[in-house]
Amino acid sequence: MSRLEVTAPDGLPEITVDTDLARVITAVTELADGDVVVVTSKVVSKAEGRVRPGDRGEALAEETVRVVATRGPTLIVRNRLGLTMAAAGIDASNVGLGQVALLPLDPDASARGLRSALLELTGANVGVVITDTAGRAWREGQTDIAIGAAGLVVAEDFCGREDPYGNPLAVTLPAVADEIAGAAELAQGKLAGRPVAVVRGRADLVLDAGDHGTGAVRLVRAEGADMFGYGAREAVVRALAGHPEDRRPFGAPVLPDELVAAIERVHRTGRTTLAAIDGDPTSYELGLGGAADRTAVTAVCFAHGWTVDGWRAGDSDVVATVSPATP
Repeated sequence: MSRLEVTAPDGLPEITVDTDLARVITAVTELADGDVVVVTSKVVSKAEGRVRPGDRGEALAEETVRVVATRGPTLIVRNRLGLTMAAAGIDASNVGLGQVALLPLDPDASARGLRSALLELTGANVGVVITDTAGRAWREGQTDIAIGAAGLVVAEDFCGREDPYGNPLAVTLPAVADEIAGAAELAQGKLAGRPVAVVRGRADLVLDAGDHGTGAVRLVRAEGADMFGYGAREAVVRALAGHPEDRRPFGAPVLPDELVAAIERVHRTGRTTLAAIDGDPTSYELGLGGAADRTAVTAVCFAHGWTVDGWRAGDSDVVATVSPATP
């Protein structure tokens, strides 16, 4: 039988920049080896002095790497931690009026420091997860995710294993740190004043003392590796504008056959060909039978990681010189 217990204690004091968070946690919990201590980023930010006067707009620029999507007043951005969140994760709830809480500067480092302090105070080898609330693409509502972790396997890699039926598992990678964050939030609640939880029952995920693991940064996809680097509207505009600094979120250049297939979905007036010039894999001639919408073709190339270097008229078609873009 498998059993998972989540305990979220009451009685924590108001956390301020002078609070010793580890001592506060040990005062309301009884920790054992293999436990996972889950702490909301809000109290970590308070303890680290990341609460400041002002509103979200004033802090947004310094926390934002780039804008992913805008829908009315809602701004989804990739923040300096690599997380894609509304308003960069800046929060005006559970802080004083006229203040906002920024995410910790380095949530993985915060988790490592807290884990070490808990070991020193209690002798218990625990994992630590620091959480924040985020929305999900394709799903209504929000859930808590791990933005910092220490001493924990944050993702279980089942690639190469077989299921009970003998089927090979190719891309199965449960984000267990996020699952622990979501389970803890059920016990903590949003308005109950319980920012700390202890998850017991997955000691197999907790690493040896002194081994802090990869941290939650392991769960952040690299820029350009996400299939959804821009919102749907923003992707159209960015591709048409074609600014070099907007290229990276579209990902690495696709293979020639994939580029041809994409162009043929837009250019429907004739046959599309793509051939390397003198066998050079860095320079190609793109043949477009019939009239060609050069703006549309250029945008399709940009969105697929290719560059249009020039145009000329052929005998019976339009020819573009194209090349895979340098990342």
